[in-house]
Amino acid sequence: MRSFRDAKLMARSLRDTMAARQVPLSHAETLEIVARQFGYDDWNVLAAKIGEGAPAAPPEKPAEAVRLQMGIPILRIFDEAKAKEFYLGFLGFAMDWDHRFGPNMPLYMQVSRSGLQLHLSEHHGDASPGSTVFVWMEGVDAYRAELIGKRYTYSKPGIQEEGPGGRTLEVPDPFGNRVRFCEKRD
Repeated sequence: MRSFRDAKLMARSLRDTMAARQVPLSHAETLEIVARQFGYDDWNVLAAKIGEGAPAAPPEKPAEAVRLQMGIPILRIFDEAKAKEFYLGFLGFAMDWDHRFGPNMPLYMQVSRSGLQLHLSEHHGDASPGSTVFVWMEGVDAYRAELIGKRYTYSKPGIQEEGPGGRTLEVPDPFGNRVRFCEKRD
């Protein structure tokens, strides 16, 4: 708000809008409402704080037109049962949802664990087999112990002490994809 007049125009607009909805308010009542919207006890305090002809506030920094969110990797899978055995059973992810366009159509699903989300897809064009997903984490030793304790026939992952970025636990899935769980070095 730049001036005393702007606040009065707000009050006038509020009064006109409420009148159109058949809620009659006096001009004084709308001035008091505007004052409270700006955190002041009454119109007199707001009017004193604004001051007639007060200099305009500097323009706000415009919001960025592009705001990126978290990315979610898509990994190609070929067999629903093997994917569920590996991602849900072995890695301990939960299935959030799945989708098919119809019966006997390719599966697309989301799995997650501790804030990490992965999309798994049987759709031919979604991803290439052999992808690698890099995941920052804490507790890599505990996670390895959990995985080894499951006695999964097809994987006994070890920790690479000098992995890029830190101690790395790389786990290949049945479809040639790899998930690298990495804990930063101290």
